[in-house]
Amino acid sequence: MSQITRLFDFPYYQLEKYNLNDALVTKKGSEWIKTSTKEYLEKANAISRALLRLGIQKDDKVAIISSNNRTEWHITDIGVLQTGAQTVPMYPTISAEDYEYILNHSESKYVFVSDDEVYEKLQSIKSNVASLKEVYSYNKVSGCKNWSELLTLGEDNSNQAEVESRKDNVTTTDLATIIYTSGTTGRPKGVMLTHQNIVSDVLMSAPRVPLRAGDTRALSFLPICHIFERMLTYLYQYYGISIYFAESIEKISDNLKEVHPHVMSVVPRLLEKVYDKIYAKGADLTGIKKKLFFWALDLGMDYKPYKENGWWYETKLKLARKLIFSKWQEGLGGELELLVCGSAALQARLAKVFCAANIPVMEGYGLTETSPVISVNDMRNNGFRVGTVGKVLDGVEVKIAEDGEILCKGPNVMIGYYKDEEKTNEALQNGYFHTGDIGEIDKDGFLKITDRKKEMFKTSGGKYVAPQVLENAFKQSRFIEQIMVIGEGQKMPAAIVQPSFEFLAEWSQRKGLDLGKTNNEIVSNERVIKRIQREIDEINERFGNWEKVKRIELTPDIWSVEAGHLTPTMKLKRKIILEKYKDLYDKIYN
Repeated sequence: MSQITRLFDFPYYQLEKYNLNDALVTKKGSEWIKTSTKEYLEKANAISRALLRLGIQKDDKVAIISSNNRTEWHITDIGVLQTGAQTVPMYPTISAEDYEYILNHSESKYVFVSDDEVYEKLQSIKSNVASLKEVYSYNKVSGCKNWSELLTLGEDNSNQAEVESRKDNVTTTDLATIIYTSGTTGRPKGVMLTHQNIVSDVLMSAPRVPLRAGDTRALSFLPICHIFERMLTYLYQYYGISIYFAESIEKISDNLKEVHPHVMSVVPRLLEKVYDKIYAKGADLTGIKKKLFFWALDLGMDYKPYKENGWWYETKLKLARKLIFSKWQEGLGGELELLVCGSAALQARLAKVFCAANIPVMEGYGLTETSPVISVNDMRNNGFRVGTVGKVLDGVEVKIAEDGEILCKGPNVMIGYYKDEEKTNEALQNGYFHTGDIGEIDKDGFLKITDRKKEMFKTSGGKYVAPQVLENAFKQSRFIEQIMVIGEGQKMPAAIVQPSFEFLAEWSQRKGLDLGKTNNEIVSNERVIKRIQREIDEINERFGNWEKVKRIELTPDIWSVEAGHLTPTMKLKRKIILEKYKDLYDKIYN
């Protein structure tokens, strides 16, 4: 086929080159239901034909809200894009108020929902959205039209010529999607990405990601409404990789064993949790098995790529992989060749230990506004360095501003924020997108992120503190689930901490302690406070005196997206957390 220039070109390219029997695979009940590349396109075309019969116009908006990744999402995506309309993917977990804002702001005509829960939330605000014509659900939901009605409406292919005409009139610079980023402050911003933005990012990333074409499986579970996972699914389609959709985060362990994936994407928090579980199992071993486990772990922490540690280290590593690390691989399905990591900073120790375990973690960097990849590590050709986010993609230009901010230019950079000229002009200046991240490029071209520009603060002593660096270090403690470093304009940094209640339960049982029955009792327990303070003190030793966290307060709440502490990509909503715990802030500083 001709060159790929629009997002809906990817499945056609796959049909021509690979024609998979299992292009998209979703579990229904106990069975994995396979959709071939051919069926994927047949259904996408049926959706396009149905939408045309409903009167959809070029540049209309269609929202998709799904609580899990699934085959139907991708069929809808391609079906909508082929008509010249745009998709508005939404996080299911955001508030009903945000549903209302996004649907009104985008003037969405139709909404596809996954299930009862999403439909009920949508129903609560539906009457406030004047543009909304109809809602369709993927699951059977009482009172809601089912998406199968559209497949039936589109069965008659007599208007396929109109679909082809619409496709031909979609240019690569046309808007493809509006992705609303739920920022850490204020209303969500609608990032406008063109076909070219995302297609160029896929094609520029393709040579950097060591995927085997045509006979491999990916497990997809990160939210598809986020550009990171969505861009990867287009990349998988380009490579002819079968995409299996995980049922949920709770069932991911079972799904890994059922699917045996070769590649999957992760966020650092998931890797931290996987590592903690492995560590806990190792700590429960006894005798020689326990000694071997911790020997392998220590060895992994010293890992360097490209056999830099020499032959003796490599000999020991080979033994550790055979005796210990092979069991890690088994727990992740047994065939995993690659983890693609993004969304937040990855702790260097995790990158080292997973690579030592022969499960390479490729950390990359980008933002929704950059479609998303700006740079990525590549294990091949000396393209990997622990503690960095790799080298900038060929075709993307990055420069560091005088204040350390990372500026980016390239075909992957958004065209702006929807209906927000002021914020667009703020972010796009002199052809460069201002990322808001602080970083540096070393002499070999590796990019390193040091903090968020807006999150850095100055103490009353005039010293700058980078909270993310501190928080990532403190979260290495198994006692700490979430932590936010505070102290702007104050004499010293402090922190509000959500302990890991799960780990505290294990720890107290092992030590024979009674910490209390409720979270409130646990965070008030002197033994818990002292133990977490000890963790903070130990990690503090890595930092300068002005950066050290001098005081902490524990919170009994579980920080979550639903409760408003975190964005859907698990970033701290700092302003909201400060408001929620004003009493703890005052206790520290007054």
